[in-house]
Amino acid sequence: MPGPIQSIERAAAIMRLLARGSGRLGVGDIAAALDLAKPTAHGILRTLQGVGFVDQDAASGKYRLGAAVRQLGAVGIDANELRSWAINWADSLASRTGEAVRVGVLTDGGVLVVHHVFRPDNSEQALQVGERLPPHATALGKVLLAAEPDLAGAVRRVELTWLTHRTLTDRTALTRTLTEVRRNGWAGEVEEFRSGEAGIAAPIRAHGGLVIGAIGIAGPVDRLCGAQLRHRPPLIALVRDAAHAISRDLAAGH
Repeated sequence: MPGPIQSIERAAAIMRLLARGSGRLGVGDIAAALDLAKPTAHGILRTLQGVGFVDQDAASGKYRLGAAVRQLGAVGIDANELRSWAINWADSLASRTGEAVRVGVLTDGGVLVVHHVFRPDNSEQALQVGERLPPHATALGKVLLAAEPDLAGAVRRVELTWLTHRTLTDRTALTRTLTEVRRNGWAGEVEEFRSGEAGIAAPIRAHGGLVIGAIGIAGPVDRLCGAQLRHRPPLIALVRDAAHAISRDLAAGH
């Protein structure tokens, strides 16, 4: 039996992205959100426009869904389903890093924790499933904000609450950080959410590259970071590997 056709998956992801957005999106916004080359995104958009699935504004050159598909659902997977796909890889990540693991989705202006694995050291810990985390101050939140197609709009909508002396409350600085997250494929934070704690996270992607969630670890700064408070590369690699594995399983199972 033939396998999936990547160009169709990417086209579906673009339509889902446009359905999720609040306005028209440019080629660059779409390409960055889906981790595509701009020429690739442009070619798919031109094809979708040709069959009436997207409309392009003549003045701005930006795109939105065509009338026939404007009511498409956003992604086709809910938080419980995401948790079921992530659970085994989250357990493995906690075991391999020795740190707590969280899986989150962006909803109602915050990061909803849909799965939480305790740090495997038998210490006293509180279950965080159902908690909402500040997107600007957590690695999970930065990954999810960076995936928003309208990055400037996403930053404007976030309430930049001051939580520690390291919390990013300057919108220009946050935008710069999220641009780096897009480029690097992972996010980190050091004492921005809680003093003494650091985090590392990476995106979970559905068909075509659409980011539907994030997985990350959180733990003491001295364990997650080395010299000059730089996140330890082996831990970054483990988090990214877990995110890629979940994304791969999602693609194979849908």
